Amino acid sequence: MQPIFPTYSIGHFINQPGNHTEFEITQFGQMDVPDVEDPHKHTFYEIIWIDSGESKQTIDYTEYALTPQSLFFISPGQLHFFEEWEHLAGGSILFTEDFFLLNYQNKDRLFELIFLDNVHTNACIRPDEESYAAIRHTINLILVERHHTDSSLAICQSLLHILLQQIQRSINNQSGQRISKRYLIVYKKFKCLLDRHFARNITANAYAAMLHITQHQLNFITKHVTGKTATAVIRARSILEAKRLLTFTDLTILEVASQLNYFDSSYFAKIFRAELGLSPNEFRAASQKR
Repeated sequence: MQPIFPTYSIGHFINQPGNHTEFEITQFGQMDVPDVEDPHKHTFYEIIWIDSGESKQTIDYTEYALTPQSLFFISPGQLHFFEEWEHLAGGSILFTEDFFLLNYQNKDRLFELIFLDNVHTNACIRPDEESYAAIRHTINLILVERHHTDSSLAICQSLLHILLQQIQRSINNQSGQRISKRYLIVYKKFKCLLDRHFARNITANAYAAMLHITQHQLNFITKHVTGKTATAVIRARSILEAKRLLTFTDLTILEVASQLNYFDSSYFAKIFRAELGLSPNEFRAASQKR
């Protein structure tokens, strides 16, 4: 499947497309507006913090209102649209997976963070005042280190790890429940496979086999993490891609179905309506009115 949307690296967001940096921290009042198109995708993770002002951001058809003392998370591969902002004070931290895993061999450390990779259902959180103050203190330490004349990426990475754990702790305290790290790691591995193979429209059993577990185990884990069955998660990913194709391309319904390996377009339309309450044509018409 040909890419529909531009995908940007960190360098694009500091208006240096040739810069292959894997870590950056910026403040809204001290940065140029990035020369990027909307909507777009990232190759990196981004954490936006808001001290004051308001902004609207959209990730994959879900709109979020960013208010003072809130945090917003964008992960690689998500479709992001920076809609509007007003008197915004804050900034963003941008980092790649490789930067996070610097000196670590096990990717599971990244998978343990529920708020990355779109597992936490709300991409925008508002920590309590004490938690936000602690988080902002760590962000300030990163800002100072990053702009030091003898800046150390190793120190920045250590501070980033502290920041991410502070955010995770804040989420745990707010939710009142903790998801098993073991289940979260398996679920995120499943999501990685799904993002790679969704266009094949394969079954939950096939994904379970790739993970070397049974379908029953995969279902148990996805229900524990998301409250949904593995089949429901697979279907939702397929429908998300269908929504993107219907909104941003001129492909016919038959062509959209074919791209997603639904060779019966009427069955595809039935599944689409069951998920969204609209037919593919109705969804396309509604999206064009926005």
